[in-house]
Amino acid sequence: MTIRHAIWKVGEKPVGLTSSSLVSEQQLEDMIVAAPEILHDQWMLIGRQQDTGFGGRIDLLAIAPDGALILIELKRNKTPREVVAQAIDYATFIEGLESDRIASIYNDFAPGRNLATDFLTRFGQPLDEETLNDSHQIVVVAAAIDASTTRIVRYLNERDIAINILCFQVFANGDERLLSRAWLIDPAETQTNATVTAAREKEPWNGEVYASFGHDEGRLWPEARQYGFISAGGGTWYSNSLNLLNVGDRIWVKAPGHGFVGVGRVKGKSVPASEFKLPTSSGDRPALDVLKGNYHRSLQGDPDRSEYFVPVDWLQTVPIEEAVQEVGMFGNQNTVCKPKTPKWRFTVERLKQRFADYDKS
Repeated sequence: MTIRHAIWKVGEKPVGLTSSSLVSEQQLEDMIVAAPEILHDQWMLIGRQQDTGFGGRIDLLAIAPDGALILIELKRNKTPREVVAQAIDYATFIEGLESDRIASIYNDFAPGRNLATDFLTRFGQPLDEETLNDSHQIVVVAAAIDASTTRIVRYLNERDIAINILCFQVFANGDERLLSRAWLIDPAETQTNATVTAAREKEPWNGEVYASFGHDEGRLWPEARQYGFISAGGGTWYSNSLNLLNVGDRIWVKAPGHGFVGVGRVKGKSVPASEFKLPTSSGDRPALDVLKGNYHRSLQGDPDRSEYFVPVDWLQTVPIEEAVQEVGMFGNQNTVCKPKTPKWRFTVERLKQRFADYDKS
């Protein structure tokens, strides 16, 4: 299926805008560098025209909040199949990058700047060199993609290869040029696939789900513990993975920077803050009327940036001061993931010893 989109002027008699084009794909690249949110509002650009060392240059390189790298390749004058093959080839270069090389790439892109400092400013959390580049994604940018390439990319994603296509289309509105975009696959799906394929050593998923709950001034673990929920928000990168949860899933919850704080069963699907209610002595009340944490209150009218809540039946929890953390335990900044790594199996085995009521009915 070829990706196509259209824009219409709103009115009693809607009028469709005429398709147009940019001067060149170089212009698109320049626009992305000037406004990276054109690609994704939770990515940070760290490189441009990066030499791979084997006869090619990566158009753009970005980093996600969990330290995953995103390789962005513009179609330019290549056929769709050629650009997909080239992007996969370049991914072999990305996969081997160590933290010092990534910092050097960023310094070439932003001379005089520091990657760790800018990452902290951008995402509000320190850059963990241990998990930096644990995973990566491939994004092919094009004005049009043929059906064959669509099939190839879907096939790869179904086998946990994190690759996606972002189609941009230009429309004329008088003297103005408007830019629209459409993803072939929900970015949350490729984000999930990147997490699945992160480990160098893989094994079948053990059926246990990892969840991250960012305890800070904006989100409070004592409240999640008392009322039975986990939550995430501030952008789709954080909240979309909540949709991976199914009723009955057992989740092991970690508060980054502290350790594992609880295990529970999912009771319902992800719900936006404006619709989530909590039981109180005076009946069910809107969650944001009850909770003292911020939970992105000012963004509750924005479906992309609102906080989202998932109700949880806790099996066992501990106060944040008693969080369980041991050397070698699994950690990830994704809100929800289903790791396929021996490290996750080891972590769950240890947690089952520390949380003796993990399997209570």
